[in-house]
Amino acid sequence: MNSKIPTKDIFVIALLLFALFFGAGNLVFPAMMGQAAGTSIWSANFGFLITGVCLPLLGVIALGFSGKSDLLSLASRVHPLFGILFTTILYLTIGPLFAIPRTGSVSYEIAIKPFISDGAGHAPLLIFTVLYFSLTCIFSLNPAKIIDIVGKVLTPMLILFIGILAITAIVNPIGDFQTPVDSYAVHSFFNGFQEGYLTMDALAAFVFGIIIINAIKERGAQSKKHLLIVCLKTTAISASILAVIYSVIAYIGATSVEKFGYLENGGEVLTRVSNYYFGTFGGIILGAIVLLACLTTSIGLITSCSTYLNKLIPSISYKLFAIILSVVSAAFANVGLTQLIEISVPVLTIIYPLAIMLMLLTFLHPLFKGKKQVYHVSLILTFMISLVDGLADTGLKLPFLHTLFNDYLPMNKIGLGWLLPAFVGAILGWAMPSSRQKI
Repeated sequence: MNSKIPTKDIFVIALLLFALFFGAGNLVFPAMMGQAAGTSIWSANFGFLITGVCLPLLGVIALGFSGKSDLLSLASRVHPLFGILFTTILYLTIGPLFAIPRTGSVSYEIAIKPFISDGAGHAPLLIFTVLYFSLTCIFSLNPAKIIDIVGKVLTPMLILFIGILAITAIVNPIGDFQTPVDSYAVHSFFNGFQEGYLTMDALAAFVFGIIIINAIKERGAQSKKHLLIVCLKTTAISASILAVIYSVIAYIGATSVEKFGYLENGGEVLTRVSNYYFGTFGGIILGAIVLLACLTTSIGLITSCSTYLNKLIPSISYKLFAIILSVVSAAFANVGLTQLIEISVPVLTIIYPLAIMLMLLTFLHPLFKGKKQVYHVSLILTFMISLVDGLADTGLKLPFLHTLFNDYLPMNKIGLGWLLPAFVGAILGWAMPSSRQKI
């Protein structure tokens, strides 16, 4: 029997979900997008909100809707081998290879670097990352406390700090919007849409969704219907907070160009804006925002990745995995923020469309009655297009196929060439003769 979940618990879980999603990229990317979009900021912001808010929260709901206990069992609907490969690659991407190290790099760039001399060398970054990931590891070794630590303490502080900067920027804007630059002048919506990829939140949704679903169950939801109702409430609250904050940060970026010009990255934008409004105190506020946002995300990611790897390799304990991932993440964080982002872009371009289609097919699963050909054909075609697109800016570029897709695939030049083949593949798979096994 379901027990009624108190409203205050729903808010705590919603704040936890918000804090898990609102990490390093969620601070820097909207600000940089705002600078480039200029007068087209609201169109670009709308695209960003789709991939930065709607898709991640749909991923959480999809996990609850599927009735599966984790991403591995959900992805195994396609094929057991696909389930292991896709899940492992996703966890490594949002884990020790890209997302977790990025939380440390962004924290250092914004919260620490502005307060040290230029000639300090690499030692400050090394010292900071050791301390930062040691703290992450300590919190991650006690995952049962994550809801109380993050939802009740860190997140309200985080929202308070962001609110101070946001209200000041709205009441007293730095300058006017400028002319959009590059393709933002023509394709602002689609540029914003792809910018949302860099947050990695739609990928993280499959991981963080497990934490949220389990938290809801622990508070009394037992039936699927009750679970989904509470899940919808928590995601609606989180979506509202995320949408407002992203929009405000994008606005801050758009209004900063007239005063500061086009800056190198979103972290520099926020640093300049904070110093403009509050001086040295502004740097302290911004540092607190960044540290809290990144720390909560890294705790959630270390916890989730360690849990998955322990399930995949039971001979290694959860705690040992948490320590290993913390050490590896600290090492990768010392590579540098710019390099991490550059390396991650092709990988995200390849796997993001697969994650989106898996999410959408999860909702459509009852409609096509789990027919596995629908998954197979749709995801194979999706992967073919996204692979060519992801390799386009690397040394492994396939120029003939890239040119061919640009010429004949609708929306391929704006990074959405996979969309039509994905849905055509789903229809073709549905039309194929049924196999004996449903999934």
